[in-house]
Parts: sequence; structure tokens; C-alpha cells
Amino acid sequence: MPTTTADLQTFDLDTDLLTLTVDADGIATVTIDDPDASVNKISEDMLAAFEEVIGAVEKTPDIRGAVFISGKDNSFIAGADINMLSAFEMPADVRALSRRAHRLLARMQNLRIPTVAAINGAAMGGGLEMTLGATYRICTTHGKTKMALPEVQLGLLPGGGGTQYLPRLVGVQQALTMMLTGKNIYPRKARRIGLVDATIHPPGLHRAAVEAAKSLADGSLQIERDTQSFTEKLLESNTVSRRVIYQKAGEKAQKQARGNYPAPPKIIECVKAGMEGGLEEGLDTEARNFGDLVFTPESRALVSLFFAKQKGDKNPNAEIARPVDTLGVLGAGLMGAGIAEVSAENGADVVLKDQNIELAAGGKKHIYKAMKKKSDRRIITEFERDQIVERVTPTGDYAAFRHADVVIEAVPEDLDLKQSILKDTEAVVRDDCVYATNTSSIPISDIAAAAERPERVLGMHYFSPVGKMPLLEIVVTDETSDEAISTTYDAGLLQGKTVIVVKDGPGFYTTRILAIYMNEALLMLEEGGDVEEIDEMMKDFGFPMGPFELFDLVGIDVAAKITEVMRAHLDEEQTNISDSAATLVEAGLKGQKTEQGFYFYEPQPGKPEKKRTSFNDAVYRHFGGSNRTSFPADDVKERLGLMMVNEAIRCLEEGILNDPTDGDLGAVFGLGFPPFRGGPFRYVDQEGAGAVRARLERLERKHGGRFAPSALLTKHAENETRFHDE
Repeated sequence: MPTTTADLQTFDLDTDLLTLTVDADGIATVTIDDPDASVNKISEDMLAAFEEVIGAVEKTPDIRGAVFISGKDNSFIAGADINMLSAFEMPADVRALSRRAHRLLARMQNLRIPTVAAINGAAMGGGLEMTLGATYRICTTHGKTKMALPEVQLGLLPGGGGTQYLPRLVGVQQALTMMLTGKNIYPRKARRIGLVDATIHPPGLHRAAVEAAKSLADGSLQIERDTQSFTEKLLESNTVSRRVIYQKAGEKAQKQARGNYPAPPKIIECVKAGMEGGLEEGLDTEARNFGDLVFTPESRALVSLFFAKQKGDKNPNAEIARPVDTLGVLGAGLMGAGIAEVSAENGADVVLKDQNIELAAGGKKHIYKAMKKKSDRRIITEFERDQIVERVTPTGDYAAFRHADVVIEAVPEDLDLKQSILKDTEAVVRDDCVYATNTSSIPISDIAAAAERPERVLGMHYFSPVGKMPLLEIVVTDETSDEAISTTYDAGLLQGKTVIVVKDGPGFYTTRILAIYMNEALLMLEEGGDVEEIDEMMKDFGFPMGPFELFDLVGIDVAAKITEVMRAHLDEEQTNISDSAATLVEAGLKGQKTEQGFYFYEPQPGKPEKKRTSFNDAVYRHFGGSNRTSFPADDVKERLGLMMVNEAIRCLEEGILNDPTDGDLGAVFGLGFPPFRGGPFRYVDQEGAGAVRARLERLERKHGGRFAPSALLTKHAENETRFHDE
């Protein structure tokens, strides 16, 4: 029974996940707040809590309207509890959960009263689906407010009614785009496409939601959602024209996924079933497909990456980290400015140094342009843009680093230069300041040899572009202190990065396995391989781009320098190191930076990326002419893919990696190893260590000792064991 005060009723519920109060005007507020978690998630307990609350509202005639709002700061509902999905043993169990969510959504929609979803922060997956049952949606303009159905990124589809109710709310085309990409929708666009009905500044959210519920209840507020253009309405108006939408969406999804991800066609199937066969048929199709997808190897691999990312997003020794308030960045080029940008954007004060104040100011200007793009798109406000930019102080003087907690050096790959800058910095900074060098291949111990305090020197290897690439590889020497490691781990988390810690060595982990992979591509080029065919085959394998496209992106000259660093540390007879990158550089082919490498490129107005136009036949002049050999696709995929996998296992064997999870994270998030394969170690577990060893032995017989299976792989093959326990 509810307890009553003069102007507020508080209902006694069996759950502590939701609270239900009713004001004097009969407007209920349902507050979603899991006391045992930092964010709210859709779990079986949460569904039961919603069922209880809906039941209470159904039985209380004095309630005229209801507001659903989160009790968490800057988060509504973060999505489904992935642990819950992973625990299911049969598709039937998953389908039952889906149908339970469908029934709950139907009960919300059939309430005799209007309901308002009040969104502040992230409303993701099942959290957004829950709002689709509301009469009206209002969200804040806070920078952390975003909405998405990202299930496709886990190899899944929205299983709580999203494939049916979202197309009916925002239109088939918008809904398919949201579900097939999983991309975030921010407040301005959410309002424009009809995903929300109003926006408000955060402090006024609850009051505005209550007023909306009152106005809906008394009929003074009429909902108008005429957000589609005439063309969109025409295209979605009948079965025949909608077929075009399904066909085009399927073709685009196939082109992007190359048949490697089963979820996109299943999403299209659900939408088509619901729009052409009716809501019930659509919901049945959604539940069936959802149950099937949870148990696919692709989804299992993607979910394993989700949990691996959770591990990388938590500092294992946070208690010994020193506070990180001010970051120093040495070098204001694209890499340094990118590091400064992600630091300032996440609340740190940054001192950005270059050879002179003018160059440093140029780095700050780069940050302003990046933030202006976000403010123009209304992802952040102009005030937030200016706040971020003003956290960056450009300087040409080392003295400005005297208050820095961590200094990150991002200058060209030259050992003498890096050692000189390290000495100059140590002369100024506090004794407890951590010094990090951003290098992709130079051993950290070589750089630290010039340090007075080598225990405070380590590597922070970022990936370009810094603002988009999620991984940070922290590289430690035998002398690096635990406190320094933990402090930079916190700095990486502050920057929004997923962090792995690896031991020092030639190329560390990511550059080492990438260099071996790209070296094999060059050997295939020397054997007469067709560049464009090899690139397409590796994209079919699941990489976002082929190896030769990647050469052009990172710079063929950069690859040549890395080759020289690696050559000094690898068994050249076994590895068979190619000099082809240096040959191309001598011919003036460096990649995108010079607009010609393996391909030709042209600038795109207003964009830093250059557009690929055509293949550069001149490459073949250096490799036997244009009469090329067409290698079998399976041979190409095995030679390149297994070369990387085998080298990753060697890194674990040698102690460069701490565990297989870090190896999977680093390869997928840093290098684009196919996510649906889960990473090199998850891939071996899925294929079987014995099968992978057998393929490598075949390659060894045909191409030489560089394909010899690593000792650790052989051990797993003989013992029939896995790298991952689960």
C-alpha cells in the first residue's frame, strides 16, 4: 500500500531498482536507480521492477500521468546486461526474454495515462527501447546525452522491440541506419528525426517532463511528429517502394560487412517482417532472430571483446596512481595536437610545447577546429567548445612543464632527438613527474638510457588519428616503477582510451605483429602478387583496409623506418625482411601524404583525409612489371592472417604480453584485426590450436621457416587447450 504525505505519495515496492512517487497533481515519477551499479542496465531483475511499477500504475486510478527518469548522473540506461545474455544456454531462453520485454513495452503503451521518458546521458540499446513505449520523450542538451541501438556492434539486434517500434517512430530509413550502424544520435538530431519530442537544459529536465505529462493528460499538449521529407514519406508509403529501401540497405550492409556479420541481414528481415506483415509478425521475427544471433561465433567473439574492453577500461592498480591534473605534450603536430585534444576534451589542463610559440599555437588551432566541428553538429555547446580549447596552453618554453604530472613526448622517430628532449625535460619537471614517449618502434630502454630517473620513463603508444582510435599501448621497461605505470594508466583512461600494458621490445606488441604482417604483403608483391586483389582479399577476411592501403595511410616512408628498427632485432634469415618499402620511398612514393603510393589520392575540401582515386601502376615497375599473378584467396588470407596470429602468440610466449586478452584488444582496437574473429587468440580458440598449427606447417613447407608454429601454439595444439578459459 502507498504511504501518503500532504502532497506526495510514495509507493512501497518489492524492488530497490525503481522508486514510484506521485505528486498532488497526480503525476507519477518513476526513478530508475540501481543502488549497486554505477549505471542502470536492463536485466531480468530490472524487467521485473518495471513490471511491478507498471502494475502499480495500472491499479492506481488517481495517477494521471507518469515520468520515467534516471537517478544516475549523466546516464539513463546504458543497455542490456551482457553478463545476463552470456549466461543463457539456449536460444529459447533468449527468445523468452525478448518476448517478456515486448509484453512490458505493450503494457506501457496501453496504459490509460500518458507517459514521458526523461533522458539525460546515455540511453543505449534496451534503455532506448524502453523509451519507445512512452507517449513522449524529452532529452537534455548535455554533452553526454546520446541515444543508440548499438547491438549490431555485438553481433546482435535490438531484442526489446526496437526493430518494430523505431521504424514506426522515425521512419524505416532512419531506423535502419541507426540499427545497422549502431551510431550515436545526439540531442539536436534526435529532435530533428522525431526520436525525441523536445530538448531541455539538464537542470530543468524533471520539471519539464512533469509539465509535459500534465499537459498531455489535460489535452493542452498535442504531439506533432511530421519530421519526414516529402520524398521520405513517398518512398515509405507502400510495400513496393519499401522494397527498394530494404534492397539498398541490404546491399550497403553486404558491402560493408562482406558477409562476415550475420546481424545486419537479420535486422533488415525483422523490419521487413513487421512493416509488411504487421507488428506481431515483426515481434515474433525479432525474438527468433535475437535468440539465434546470441549463439553465433561472431557474436560470441564480439562479446568477448566487450568484456576485454571493460578490463582495459579499469586501472588494476589505481590505488597507487598519482593524481593527473596537468599534462605536458611535447610536439604540436598532428599526433601531439591529437593527444592534447583528447586530454583537454576530458577535463585535463594541457601545456602544449613545440620549437616555438607559433608552432604550438598552430597545434591549439587544430584543436579548436576539431571542437568547432563538434559544436557545429551540436554534439557539444559553443561554451563547452571554448572551455576545452582554453584548457590548452601553447608554449615554446620547457619551464611551463614544471607543474605537469605527466609529460608525453610526440616528436619524430629519431633516437638522438628523443634522448635530447628527455634530458631537457627532466631538468625542469618535478621528480615525481612521469615522462612518456610516443613511439611506434624505438625500444623504450634505448630512450630511457639518457634519463636520470629511468624508473619514471615509459612509452605511451597512441594510434592515428588519436581522436578516433580507441587504444593506448603503455610500454614498460624492467626499470619502470609500478607507480609510473599506474599513473599513466589513469592518464590514458582520462583521455577515453582503452589501455593495455606491454613489455618493452622491438616494436612492442602492436607494431611488431603489424610489421610482420605488412612485410609478408611486400614479399607477396615481390612474388608477383596483385596489389588490388590482395587488398580486397584481406578486406574479405575482415580487416577494414588491405595491407597496401594501410601502407599508404601510415606512410611508406614510416614503414621503411620501422623495417630498419625491426631488422636489428629479428632473425633476418628466418623472417626474410623485405626492402621494398625503401625502394618505393626512393622512387618518391610515400602514400597519402604525397598523394601517391600504391594508390593515387586527392584532397577533400574541409576534411583531413584524402580520397583514393585509382591504383598507381608505377608501383609495378619496381617489381617485375604489370603482368601479375592472381594468388588463391585462401592462400593470401592464411599467409597474412596467420603470420600476424603466430607472431602475437610469440609475444605472449616471450612475455611482451601479459595475457591473451590484452593481445586480442591490442590487435582489434589498434590494428583493425577482424572484430568478429575476436582477436588473434580468440581466433585460434575458435579454429582450434591443432588446425592453426597444421596450416602454419603447410605454409612453412611451402614458404620457409618464418611460418614455423610458435612453441606456445604447439603446446596448446598438443594438449588440446585454449588460450582463453571461457
